[in-house]
Amino acid sequence: MAVYTLTGFSLVSLLSFGYLSWDWMKAGSGGGKVPAVGRDGARGKPPHIIFILADDLGFHDVGYHNSDIHTPTMDRLAAEGVQLENYYIQPICTPSRSQLITGRYQIHTGLQHSIIRPRQPNCLPLDQVTLPQKLQEAGYSTHMIGKWHLGFYKKECLPTRRGFDTFFGTLTGSTDYYTYDNCDGPGVCGFDLHDGENVAWEYSGKYSTSLYAKKVTKVLASHSPKEPLFIYVAFQAVHTPLQSPKEYIYQYRSFGNVARRKYAAMVTCMDEAIKNITLALKKYGYYNNSILIFSTDNGGQPFWGGNNWPLRGRKGTYWEGGIRGIGFVHSPLIKKKRRVSKSLVHITDWYPTLVSLARGNITESPPLDGYNLWSTISEGKKSPRTEILHNIDPLHSHAKFGTWEEGHSLWNTAIQAGIRVGDWKLLTGDPGYSDWVPLQTLPTLPGSWWNLERQRAGHRRSLWLFNITADPYEREEVSSKHPKVVKRLLARLAYYDSTSIPVRYPAEDPRANPELNGGAWGPWASEDDDDQGERGTVKHKSKKKSCKICKLKSFFKKLNTRIMSNRI
Repeated sequence: MAVYTLTGFSLVSLLSFGYLSWDWMKAGSGGGKVPAVGRDGARGKPPHIIFILADDLGFHDVGYHNSDIHTPTMDRLAAEGVQLENYYIQPICTPSRSQLITGRYQIHTGLQHSIIRPRQPNCLPLDQVTLPQKLQEAGYSTHMIGKWHLGFYKKECLPTRRGFDTFFGTLTGSTDYYTYDNCDGPGVCGFDLHDGENVAWEYSGKYSTSLYAKKVTKVLASHSPKEPLFIYVAFQAVHTPLQSPKEYIYQYRSFGNVARRKYAAMVTCMDEAIKNITLALKKYGYYNNSILIFSTDNGGQPFWGGNNWPLRGRKGTYWEGGIRGIGFVHSPLIKKKRRVSKSLVHITDWYPTLVSLARGNITESPPLDGYNLWSTISEGKKSPRTEILHNIDPLHSHAKFGTWEEGHSLWNTAIQAGIRVGDWKLLTGDPGYSDWVPLQTLPTLPGSWWNLERQRAGHRRSLWLFNITADPYEREEVSSKHPKVVKRLLARLAYYDSTSIPVRYPAEDPRANPELNGGAWGPWASEDDDDQGERGTVKHKSKKKSCKICKLKSFFKKLNTRIMSNRI
């Protein structure tokens, strides 16, 4: 055993980053209560928290990144607060929402593959303590308005059972902005707008972006600003279908690309909704003790008007265009305002940051993957985050040219995965569509949606390394120049994989068809049905005879346990 242990440590030394350099006692996962930050100082009242999440908003789709897009409210809020310019989310809807609400990477909730689809008996694992539940424990009134997309097959999965006092919005991933109809395949269509746990048929015909802003105002008007309040506003905008009130389209009449024109109008409509929410915060006495956070859930989709220029890739990819998002924090409570922050921030960080501000207890076992970043945001202090696991998806189609040998017997490079450590970003497997897509302002021509800047080289690759600080647009692949860095990051992927839980991705259930449930999407399974965790898991198929990696994983699992229990 002594020889094996020494062998393990020598391998760690070889991979100089190694496992032992990892901050096992993570700052973001630390326990204890943290004083609230109010206008009266550390002893002030806990702040009101308004978290606004946009859907499919591209990196180039806000005014302060692109003056062709009219977002005066967001521009002002970001300019007066802290603009997050090194902010990361996930490439698609469900993973970002799950990480926001749990503070954990998707490999730790079983949601590392795709989204939760309307007919899947799946939801955010019921054993996860959610952000609104923690805020409820701290005395907050919690409200959600907008898109859930974290599963609803059983009533226990609904927002009102996961920590929200009230819910008004949609359960699925996409609906018509006016009729709230959603089809999950031919002939499988239903209505999806809910007030609490009831279907809200009476709101059909009202545009969702404006309706949601009015619902936020109603919550503010009916609540006392003396009591702490959390509102999670998850706009449907600017996800497809591309629908906007006509009055917002005219200002973009010069955009020859019709999809881009409609998309831009939807962005401006959302900006006005955010303006109305901000005015309501001031009108009803919340603003001076409030924190407003804005975030995208993933990158934009150029097929449908979005744009991530000059970043590479799009929604659904692990290129920067899919995972680097727009984000800002606006609050009178920020000590150093009017800043552009380059500190590394990830969507999992909101959970410990907000629970800490609320004076909640963030002791969790196992530890969270997020960090408390309030001092980084408010005071400009150095971020404790130095690393992000973008994801490991063992069910994604394996890259044709990936091998264990290319992964130095540490990692199968055929598996889709992405990680950032310091300045370095490593991708393996198939990261997704890899081109840069310039602005789509020209008319749509037959057979050509847009002008593309295509990268011809590297299509047979299954491993990429970038210095993402020096090369944020991912134009120079440098794995051959830095083999030691590649090994270090592959080792980190192997460690993370050893901590992952089985994928939850069950087959569709025919009982979910809205025709069998009164014409609306909603829970269809009995509360006595087996939990989706066992029936819907898919085990990671790994290389069985790779004894070195199996022993290495086992060793570091045991080492981690011993360190965390202070036995060494």
